[in-house]
Amino acid sequence: QVQVVESGGGLVQPGGSLRLSCVVSGSIISINVMGWYRQAPGKQRELVASCTSGGVTAYGESMKGRFTISRDKAKNMVNLQMNSLKPEDTAVYSCYAEVVTTALSHFRSWGQGTQVTVSS
Repeated sequence: QVQVVESGGGLVQPGGSLRLSCVVSGSIISINVMGWYRQAPGKQRELVASCTSGGVTAYGESMKGRFTISRDKAKNMVNLQMNSLKPEDTAVYSCYAEVVTTALSHFRSWGQGTQVTVSS
């Protein structure tokens, strides 16, 4: 089994910052890509940021320059630093990890999601 657990969501004022963290545990041999998606009510899910095992990062267009993803491979952890937050960043943020298990299964595992609300 694989567990993906997020933390760090909450309420923040416009212009503020939040840091999300995600830890993966379980019967894992390796993790290829880790990242975050978000989904706001009535909107499609969109990529926030991702990071490969080699450190290559990618960001959604509206997050560039404001969000930074970082990864700690030793801890199976990925962090998302979000700065200059806007009300339109309000969404449920979900962490994912593309894992290879000890049973040699390869799949994308998801966390439960954490709410981020940007409001004054």
